[in-house]
Amino acid sequence: MENSMENVRYLISGDSAVTVEFGNTISPEINRKIRAFKIALERARIEGIIETVPTYRSLLVCYRPEVIRYGALTERLQEVLSSSDSIQIPPPSVVEIPVLYGGEMGPDLAHVAECHGLTKEEVIKIHTSRDYLIYMLGFIAGFPYLGGMDERIATPRLENPRVKIEGGSVGIAGAQTGIYPVASPGGWQLIGRTPVKLYDADREKPVLLEAGQYIRFRSVSEDEYHEIEKQAESGKYSCAVYEKEA
Repeated sequence: MENSMENVRYLISGDSAVTVEFGNTISPEINRKIRAFKIALERARIEGIIETVPTYRSLLVCYRPEVIRYGALTERLQEVLSSSDSIQIPPPSVVEIPVLYGGEMGPDLAHVAECHGLTKEEVIKIHTSRDYLIYMLGFIAGFPYLGGMDERIATPRLENPRVKIEGGSVGIAGAQTGIYPVASPGGWQLIGRTPVKLYDADREKPVLLEAGQYIRFRSVSEDEYHEIEKQAESGKYSCAVYEKEA
């Protein structure tokens, strides 16, 4: 990773946070810089910093102004940033997400296929053929913003958003794909649903996924979906997780 300090901006974000912005594009390279900086900050243990939140192209640093003032904080951030080139980022993990495609679970699968002159089976094959980088979490608790979807199945959002989309629904919006962790309104084209709970307030770790990980979708049958659903409800299901190949 080169030139970590080039084009970096420090933006005041309210009275107790600063946004460290690394660029104005969405790219794996900028994501690597953000991940390295986040790791470096955690190791630096700067007194007063209480949380860091990665986004597509920045890292939000939340702090206690009664402990460290903005000026002193940005000086420390620059010091840490200058040494973040040497940070070795751990190999990312891939979380396998089982999905039942089409039918009631994916009412827009046929539309996506028709838009591109594909069969439903071809859309599923394309959608499950890639690892998707989780750039950040947001919108609602646990919603992963993913990169890397094949342009062959990129499809515009619905003209009229749905009032309610069930939690676990997997959708496409433009060149992005994502998963709704909980029931909410939304305008994405729904192609399937996972029985896995991406967010569970009663779980020790409520949010399943982390920025910097990858997702790999796996097509499952209806019987397998319902079996996983039962296990997930009782807290006995764990997604397959493995190290991403270089």
